[in-house]
Amino acid sequence: MENNREIERKIELLNKKKDEAQQGGGKDRIEAQHKRGKLTARERLDLLLDKGSFTEMDMLAHHHSTSFGLDKTVVLGDGVVTGYGNVNSKSIFTFSQDFTVLGGSLAEQHGRKIVKIMEMALKNGMPVIGINDSGGARVQEGVISLGAYADIFLQNTLASGVIPQISLIMGPCAGGAVYSPAITDFVIMVKDTSYMFVTGPKVVKTVTHEDLTPEELGGASIHSTKSGVAHFVAENDLEAIDIVKNLLEYIPSNNAESAPFKETADPIDRESPDLNYIVPANPNQPYDIKNVIKEVADDGEFLEVHQDYAENIVVGFIHLGGMSIGVVANQPMILAGVLDNEASRKAARFIRFCDAFNIPLLTFEDVPGFMPGREQEWGGIIANGAKLLYAYCEATVPKITVITRKAYGGAYDVMSSKHIRGDFNFAWPTAEIAVMGAKGAIEIIFKKQVDEADNKVDKMIELEDEYNERFANPYIAASYGYIDDIFEPTFTRQRLIDSFNLLKNKVDNNPPKKHGNIPL
Repeated sequence: MENNREIERKIELLNKKKDEAQQGGGKDRIEAQHKRGKLTARERLDLLLDKGSFTEMDMLAHHHSTSFGLDKTVVLGDGVVTGYGNVNSKSIFTFSQDFTVLGGSLAEQHGRKIVKIMEMALKNGMPVIGINDSGGARVQEGVISLGAYADIFLQNTLASGVIPQISLIMGPCAGGAVYSPAITDFVIMVKDTSYMFVTGPKVVKTVTHEDLTPEELGGASIHSTKSGVAHFVAENDLEAIDIVKNLLEYIPSNNAESAPFKETADPIDRESPDLNYIVPANPNQPYDIKNVIKEVADDGEFLEVHQDYAENIVVGFIHLGGMSIGVVANQPMILAGVLDNEASRKAARFIRFCDAFNIPLLTFEDVPGFMPGREQEWGGIIANGAKLLYAYCEATVPKITVITRKAYGGAYDVMSSKHIRGDFNFAWPTAEIAVMGAKGAIEIIFKKQVDEADNKVDKMIELEDEYNERFANPYIAASYGYIDDIFEPTFTRQRLIDSFNLLKNKVDNNPPKKHGNIPL
């Protein structure tokens, strides 16, 4: 009996400690978290993970520091909840920083917990979802905190391209803390409650004399429109978690798996008569390429990535005949769909993600060329355009391009042309494939004739009409085999599904090397 009582006491102590760990920073701090419009670390995991699927790790870990009175503030879990579970039946590893415990600050044990689940995720081929809500490095632990950050950065880098990494920013993320999310594949921020910056408003004011709020310096709006750091923006914690669940439907668990398949009742041979008339007769009139994407997608569903950044190019995910597909499309509604610095970087990164995780690429092309001007040249359009070119050239996943209208100049080459290993390159009859538009071409080819003409305007119109008749169409490219087929737009969906099905077993390899040297 005495033995049983001793065992019961030990079990009681264990349960007491686990209950203590689950209280985080205590009732008052949890209430303060709620008043900020934020959920707690555990509440977020409850929403993210399938009910009953979460197994927590290192619940009883804590710091061992005695500096600056830390020995009087020992909280089990050390400000982060880590473990594994399922999201819509897909197994994942996860961590959720607890702002109610020492402001979610990161130090030795906190960092070790995160590194441990990342290492296990890498070994087991499972995605990592990190929920960031932290005041930054724990100053009281000094350089040990910095070392913990670097340990995480290394794991992020080793895991890149092997397992998907998704970062939810649900509170502050400042200083060294920002570099872990920046290495991950997708960053999701929450309006009004999350922000990211390397140096905070106080330091900025001291150094540059700019008076900025955290939101103005690094809020969700800034990073989703100006910097491009944030791929998605949510209204609240709940919506941010829903974005993660949706995203996971399109991506595999690791780079050895095929892209996920999702059953659909949307007919494979569904026709789209409206597409026949979506491209305006006037080549300078815009149309919304998103309407084309949604029309061919299963059930009209399109998960757009970087929706508010570099809007002249559109990227995101669809299902097509059940297959997960990454879409890259020029957007004629914004800057006529021209390629500039931001659009090139945005598309290049998305393409490389899809290629790393075996997600086929579909390109809708309507591009007049690269953006001219001093700002673009000084901003590195040569290197940034080369990033996009490199990404397409490097990609070995199935690649299909549909030219809907303009494909001019170097941009024709860059946008997954046949010459850079496009598998199927199609065109609508509205396609215009040429070195440049008629006006620019006439000014070069027929400058003398125009200058000598009695009526220069009439001569320009005559020559432009002649040029358009000869070159502003897809037939010359098709005659050389650069275009595999020209078809009526109404049949786009079924042609794409047939083609991607044919490419399911495609094998293509790059030359053996440690890695290429993309023009960063």
